Amino acid sequence: MKCPYCGYLKDKVIDSRPVDGEISIRRRRECLKCHKRFTTFETVESTQIIVVKKSGQKELFDRQKLLAGVLKATQKRPVDAAALVSDIENELQNTAKKEVTSGELGEMVMRRLKALDEVSYVRFASVYREFKDIDTFLEALTALKTKKK
Repeated sequence: MKCPYCGYLKDKVIDSRPVDGEISIRRRRECLKCHKRFTTFETVESTQIIVVKKSGQKELFDRQKLLAGVLKATQKRPVDAAALVSDIENELQNTAKKEVTSGELGEMVMRRLKALDEVSYVRFASVYREFKDIDTFLEALTALKTKKK
């Protein structure tokens, strides 16, 4: 590992611990030349998932992009957005499919949010389903309320 401070190629590992539900390892390292410390993260290289957008355009699955959307929906709510995104990412990795549509991805998020927190679900649905007016939004709320009973 190259030291980010001096560029020296030798270091020693001071501490290692699992992170992100034990799917990656955080290593604290110390450069053997300048003695400065830095942190690295190691994850298993996984197959690339392609997301097919509504327009037909294809792009690589971006965990950070999905996390940003989920974080907006779960803001100030008791939902672990990172765990939810990790769960979805694991499900995608465990399927034989190499491509997923943005619609399938959105439904995966909505299914989990609906089970975890209805407010976050409604927030996400309002953006994902692109409600055009208050009536369609109210229909979705009524359907949610009816299923709850």
